[in-house]
Formats: sequence, structure tokens, C-alpha cells
Amino acid sequence: METLLKNVVMVPTDFSEVCTNAMNQAAEAAKILNFKVVLLHVIDSNTKSLLKKEGKDSSWIEDKLEVIAKELEKEMGVPTAYIAKEGNIFETIPEVASEIGASLIFLGTHGKVGMQKLTGSYALKVITSSPVPVIVVQKRYVEGGIKNIVLPMTSDAGPWEKTKWASHISKQFKAKIDIFQIHGDESLEETVHVITKYFEENNVAFSVTIAEKSGNFTKQVIDHATSVNAGMIMIMTNPEKGFKEFLLGSYDEELIFNTSQIPVMCINPRDVNWKKIVIY
Repeated sequence: METLLKNVVMVPTDFSEVCTNAMNQAAEAAKILNFKVVLLHVIDSNTKSLLKKEGKDSSWIEDKLEVIAKELEKEMGVPTAYIAKEGNIFETIPEVASEIGASLIFLGTHGKVGMQKLTGSYALKVITSSPVPVIVVQKRYVEGGIKNIVLPMTSDAGPWEKTKWASHISKQFKAKIDIFQIHGDESLEETVHVITKYFEENNVAFSVTIAEKSGNFTKQVIDHATSVNAGMIMIMTNPEKGFKEFLLGSYDEELIFNTSQIPVMCINPRDVNWKKIVIY
């Protein structure tokens, strides 16, 4: 049996505004979950260029992290630590997450601001390399926490894993799961039945909505999530080659960077992750 993950929420930061929003939302979640927050700054080539330009050394990064951590702990009332580590965001973020036993990563994504420009393909690469679920946060602060989670259903792939993750997250946040099912796929009926039966047996609050017959499904998901004031959309990335590499298609990208700026939890379908969280 794998070692269980620890009660840690990790937040990579390049000190941009959106990363501050990610820290605040992570701290709010940590307070509910009784977790601690760990801030991470990866000292990469972008950081080194900035330090050289400003005439500072790496101690400036640690001092900055220390100030932010103390402020976050004081304002949000959650234990907060910090790490500065040399490397690159694609390898160092997952490495540190594994080292500290993080259960969740809150990732702030933005445009061409901040040092590390966590947007587009950069953010997607970080997400798919993560050993644990990643909650992608944009600039908008979501009021009221995660009380309603939209779970889009487009295929019958991996129903057990989707069900277990949705149930686990629902119980953690005391949130309702809103299954949003694509229209006209008969194979999904049995999958949704399996999921809802499990939810009923495990006292998970849920509802099922079937999308309109025509129209762009991604837009329908976002519109639905917006209309029900969802605190989060939950998706599973698609395996490309076994459990080591993942491909995010345009559907996933449109949801992750949705115009309503609803946080999106991305889960890579690695069986080992689930075993680290729950002992069967």
C-alpha cells in the first residue's frame, strides 16, 4: 500500500495577482479541510533573470515568500509554510508535491504577466505532470467556497475512478455533485446509473442534468455551471499512452480557461493517486 497523502495544499507562485488569488482560495479550502498550505516558488531562468536585473540573490525570494506566508497565515488562520527550489516549473512542481505529500495543488493561471507565464500550454503541461489533482484558478475570486461541483459526463470511460473522486471531493468540501450529461449517448445511461447509485449508497448529494440536444457541449457546461453558481468544474484528463503521458484536447482547454473563470479541478487518471488517499 502506498503512503497516504498528507493534509497539505500546495500553491506554486510567481508573485503575480492571479497567484495571490490562488493562495487565498487554497487557504480557504485548507481551512475547511483542516489542511496546511505550502507555497512554492520555482527558481527558474525567469526568476534568475529578474534577480540579476534587480541586483538581488535568491535570499530575496525566500524573504518575499516568508512575508507572504506570514500574512496568509494571519489573515486566513491556516498554518502556512514556504519552499523556494531551483529547477523548472514542469519538473519541480510535481517533484515537490510528491516530496511534501501534497493532496491538492491550486494553480493560478494568467496571461503574459508574472515571471513564469502559467497560461496555455505551460499550464497544461504542469497539470498533466501533477501527481495529485490540480485546481486551476483564474483572476476571479469565487465567493462562498466550493458548495456545488459540476461533473461533465461525455463518455463511459473510467466510471469507477470518476465516481470515487467525485464522492471523495464532495465529502471533503460538503458539496453537491451536479452531473451534466451530454445528450444522445445511450452508453452513458448505464454509467450515470452506476455513479448515482453509488452516490445514493454513500449519502452524496447530487443532481443530474442532460444537455440540450444541439449546441457546443463545452459552452453548455460553462453556461450551466455559471447558472447554478458552481464553485468548481471537475474533469478527468484523457490518457494518451498508458498512465505516464496525458493529452488535453480543446474540450479540456476551453473548460480549464473558461470565460466565467470558474475554478476547474483536473484529475489525471492514475490509479496510484487514489490508493494514496483511500485505503480500500
